Amino acid sequence: MAKLTKVTLSDKLGLFYSHWDPHVVADYNGNDVMVVKFAGEFPFHHHETTDDFFLILEGEVVIDGEDGDSVTLRAGDLCVVPAGMTHRPRAKTEAKVLLIEPKGEPNTGDPATAAAKPRI
Repeated sequence: MAKLTKVTLSDKLGLFYSHWDPHVVADYNGNDVMVVKFAGEFPFHHHETTDDFFLILEGEVVIDGEDGDSVTLRAGDLCVVPAGMTHRPRAKTEAKVLLIEPKGEPNTGDPATAAAKPRI
């Protein structure tokens, strides 16, 4: 029988210090729910067949589109980058972010360059 499970995001974020290194904290309908810390710039990339979901928990993140479009997100803001759109997130100072991606989707869109997604 399934059990209800509470996840405290601030506790999970306190378990690691690395940037651009997503950690799985829960499963949701075939998706990984992850927390990650951003600082600096992530490379431009795209996800061919899936949208990219970002919810800012703390700090400020800019998501740039390759076409020159960009959006600034602060705590409580979210952005869904459409499948196939080349983009990059960046943060001048450390930001804490919640991501939701289908299980097995590489964070760079390319398995050869993707970070591992450990469960914490």
